[in-house]
Amino acid sequence: MAFTDLGDVRLFHTDDGSGEMTLLLVHGLGSDSHEWVHHIPALAERYRVVAVDVRGHGYSCAPESGNTPRRMAEDLALLCGALGIGTCVAIGHSMGGQIVSHLAVEHPSLVRALITVDPGYGFTGAVAAAFPSMIEQMREDPLAVSLRNDRWTSTEATPRWLREWHRRRILATPPHVLLQAFEAMFGGPDALGVRPNSDEYLSRRTCPVLTFWFDPAQAAWEASLFKDPRSRAVTWEGSSHRLHEERPGEFLLVVTDWLRSLL
Repeated sequence: MAFTDLGDVRLFHTDDGSGEMTLLLVHGLGSDSHEWVHHIPALAERYRVVAVDVRGHGYSCAPESGNTPRRMAEDLALLCGALGIGTCVAIGHSMGGQIVSHLAVEHPSLVRALITVDPGYGFTGAVAAAFPSMIEQMREDPLAVSLRNDRWTSTEATPRWLREWHRRRILATPPHVLLQAFEAMFGGPDALGVRPNSDEYLSRRTCPVLTFWFDPAQAAWEASLFKDPRSRAVTWEGSSHRLHEERPGEFLLVVTDWLRSLL
């Protein structure tokens, strides 16, 4: 079945491939599991691959409340139980990086390893200082602000089709979901999006972590929080926020090599 009912939410997901290792793919804010179409066929040749639309996104339902990364992580724990997944490697992009980190901290026996892709946590300086104003603006017009925020996710090298694809996904996401998720990521007293909130919490991830960043300073910061010696921080300068979609072949090569090293 492509849909699973979890009480207050009905999640869409795909379940492909087989193998001893299960990969759980989690997209970012204002996106959906189609974000992984470049990766699923190759990964499913070797692993079981579950790609999900988190609550409020894609084909999953959008409750009026609870559209936060922490709640989305709890949804995924329930989904794994419903699908008979005892352990997984959780892979998250952007907001998905927060979601899978919550999953790893709160359900450590479920997550054997993490892969985060330009994750939405650990911001500081001018970027972090801008979040309160952005949240206030989003309360007035979540869609317009989300579209404006999305402009920084691309570079001149980003294909125009990719920018348009994500613009349309944002337009398809309910405004209240955009607001609730963004505010929870970057505005609350325990929001992982900003330091120092992120440091203590992410340090509780005891599993191996592979993280991708386009910003070398962010990569070095996250590397300082690793607990498992198999963890690795990768920097692809010049890439965009959606580096896994811009460079899927290279991304798959790095990911599969690292996964093999865990066996």
